[in-house]
This record gives sequence, C-alpha cells and structure tokens, in this order.
Amino acid sequence: MTSANAAQSDSLPAGFVRQLVAIVGPEAMLTARDEMLVYECDGYTIEKNVPDVVVFPTSTEQVATIVRLCNEYKLPFVPRGAGTSLAGGCLPIGGGVMIALTRMRQILEVNVRDRYAVVEPGLVNVHLTNHLKGTGYHYAPDPSSQGACTIGGNFATNSGGPHTLKYGVTVNHVLGAEMVMPDATIVQIGGPCEEAPGYDLTGLFVGSEGTFGICTKIWVRLTRDPAAYRTLLGIFDSVKDATQTISNIIGAGIVPAALELMDQGIIEAVEAAFHFGFPLDAAAVLLIEVDGLEVAVDDEARQIVEICNTTGAREVRSANSPKERQLLWKCRKQAFGAIGRLSPSYCTQDGVVPRTKLPEILEFITAVSARHNIRIVNVFHAGDGNIHPILLFDERDSEQVQRVLAASDEILNRCIDLGGSVTGEHGIGVEKISFMSRMFSPADLEVMAAVRDAFNPGGLCSPMKMLPTAGACGMEHIERSHPGRKAAL
Repeated sequence: MTSANAAQSDSLPAGFVRQLVAIVGPEAMLTARDEMLVYECDGYTIEKNVPDVVVFPTSTEQVATIVRLCNEYKLPFVPRGAGTSLAGGCLPIGGGVMIALTRMRQILEVNVRDRYAVVEPGLVNVHLTNHLKGTGYHYAPDPSSQGACTIGGNFATNSGGPHTLKYGVTVNHVLGAEMVMPDATIVQIGGPCEEAPGYDLTGLFVGSEGTFGICTKIWVRLTRDPAAYRTLLGIFDSVKDATQTISNIIGAGIVPAALELMDQGIIEAVEAAFHFGFPLDAAAVLLIEVDGLEVAVDDEARQIVEICNTTGAREVRSANSPKERQLLWKCRKQAFGAIGRLSPSYCTQDGVVPRTKLPEILEFITAVSARHNIRIVNVFHAGDGNIHPILLFDERDSEQVQRVLAASDEILNRCIDLGGSVTGEHGIGVEKISFMSRMFSPADLEVMAAVRDAFNPGGLCSPMKMLPTAGACGMEHIERSHPGRKAAL
C-alpha cells in the first residue's frame, strides 16, 4: 500500500488525505497512480479513469466517516467490490474517492432455523456457498462470476445467474441491508423478518447501482437444498433448433432450475480449456438442470429429453455423477475466462428479449457480426431470454473499438424493438445511459431522478450513473479534474 508520504494526486487537498490516513491508516490507502491503475475500470474495459485515491475500510463506521469527509470537501465517491461488473458501474468518472469494500468480507451470522445469513458486502459469492455446505441450505443467486464477484456487487446490480430461472434474482433473496447514506448517516432497511410493513425499501435499494448509498451489511435468504438433481446436455446442429427447444420446454410447463445456451464459439473456447468432450462441430449446446424431489426430477428429465429429440437435438447427454455435473457447470461458469483463448479483448452485452424472440435476436446478432466485421459468440441464460453476446476485439485498435460500440448499440436497440430491455443483470452503469431515454418517457426519468435525489441530493455518491442527468457536484468535479470531459458527456 502507498504510504501517507508517497506521491499523491494533485487534485486532492492535502488536508483531506491527512484525515483519510487518520481514519483507515496509511496501509489501507492507495494514492500512487501506478498502483491505482487496476481500479481504472471494471469488466467494461472500454471506458477507463483512474480514481484520485482508493481507500479500504473495514467497518461500517469507517465507511461513514469517509463519506462524511467526502461531503465536507465536496468530493465524489464511488463504492467498489471485486470489479467484475460489466457496465462501468464502479467507474470513477472524474476521479474522486473509490471506497473499496473488499476487506469487509465476513460472514457475520448464519441462522438456519430462520433461514437467513448476515454478510458483509465484500464477501465473495462462492465463499458463502462453500460455508453453507453440509447445512442443507444454500444462497440461490449464483452469477457466472460467482468465484470472484461479491455479494455487495450482486446487491448493487441485482445480479442473476443460471439458477435464477427457477429461484429468482438477487432481490428475491435479500431481506434487508445496512446502508451508509450519501450524507454519512447509517440506516437499516428491512431485516431478518419477512414482509415488514411500509414501503419496500429493500427492493428499491437492490439494483440501485450504488446511487442511493453504500451497503455495508446484508441479510440474505437461505434456500433449502433440493433433494435431487438431473443435469442434461442437449447438442444441436442448429441454433434455431436449440432456441425453439427452450420455448418448448417452458411451454410444456416445466421450469428447470437452469437452462443455458452456449454457441459454437463458446464451445470451442471451453473445450480447449477444460476438455469435457463437447463436439466442436455442434452449432449450440443447451445445459439443462432440473431439481426437486427424487420422484419428480426423473419424470421432468424424461420429458426434456423427449422435447430435445423432437425439436432436432443430435444427442442428449446426462451427467451420471456429481463429478460430471460439477465439470459441466465449471465449463459454463468459467466460459468468460476461456474467451481469452479467442481474443485479447471482449465486450459482454446484457440484453433481454421474450423467450420466443430468441431465434430472431440471434439471427440479428449474426447479421450485426457480419456487417461490422466483429466476431460475436454467445453464452446466456436462455430460459429467461437474458442474452450475453460477447463481442471479440483488440482494444488497442481504436477503429475496432468504434465498431464494437456501434454493433453493441444495434443489438441493444433491437432488444428494445422486440419488447425487451437493455439489461437483465449487469445494470446501466455508464455504458447504457443513452438507452434510458428510449426505454422510459421523460416523466418516468423525472420520477427516477426525484427518487435518487431524495436519497442522494448532492449527487456525490456514484455520480453520473444510471440516469441521463447527474448531480451538479459530480459534474463540477469532472470539469475541474478533466477539462472538456463534461461537455463530452
């Protein structure tokens, strides 16, 4: 860590830095630019900016004191978890203070009888999963970045995951939270008891992308482990047949625990990485899992196999052991990591369309790929129509970057045209602000801005995120630190 005497950003007042050191200590801060480069962006690497300082609190009280100090100096601040988000949600626009919550990673309580756990925001999602093994319960939301992403980040973006088709996204599993508000007050919304009277503030705060305050403690719902699983892999020579199978399965009244599609490009990457035995000539594979009572899952699996075969599957394989099931899910959840075998850079999109529109949007993506000369591969939560086209490029080539941005805009606009949305779980961040005025009326956006301003009136907390307008203080800081950036935005 950078010592308090080391070189620091010229845009920070010396008095501010001294007080920050007094709050967290010199070993819990970064002020040297070269050390802060890893915090210049999240998984959306197209837009980058280095913060003025990164600070690592270890308690709610420290977070509140840091926020109070930022208010005193009128400095914008942004919370950050693991940085796995994919829409620029923790991008420090204009610099300012980045509050990294990765040292707040404790499991504070597990109450199996009342089916909840209390965790800190920096806890990695899979660490809670591993901690709960053997209890008969689990935390259901399981993003593909589960091995790295934090539950605080999942809270901020209302993350999904493969098994949320049946069990619901993050908001369905959060009972309450402790928040440091933008004015540094500490409040609790919700808690271990379900169905509290009054407005559903917990539901409002989940998915607010850090614009309402900083989450420092979360009460999460625990779900009983299923008695049995059946995991299948359908292999198809046509993406259209695979997507039609998805609609047919749901249309038959079966709601799998998970229903995931990987196209040929992803198959190539994961097979090179994990050697599972995927057929490299297949156009697509469907990873399908049903769970529940032993007597029920066999019948559902049988029906799914029949539907796959009727709709053109070349073959349907079954995972015959827990080891085979684990390897299948490893291939799916680490698919994004395997993309590095295909391209030096990639941009993952996050649109949603009605399930019946999946063939149409995938055909459109193929056309966009050809039109912009950008290779696009697909892996996504097919069961709920949440697509993740992955655009492959080299970010060192500015012309390729422009083609990727143009292709992304076309795909997301098409999702809207088909009755869908520009995000299912990655959030708006900075990447998709321009789409908000397409999806919502001026009156809608005005109400959203009013809600944000009620919690964040100064606009210092996560400025210029989600909505087309931003707090004045954030804009002033941007113009002061980066002349001309305000006009560009």
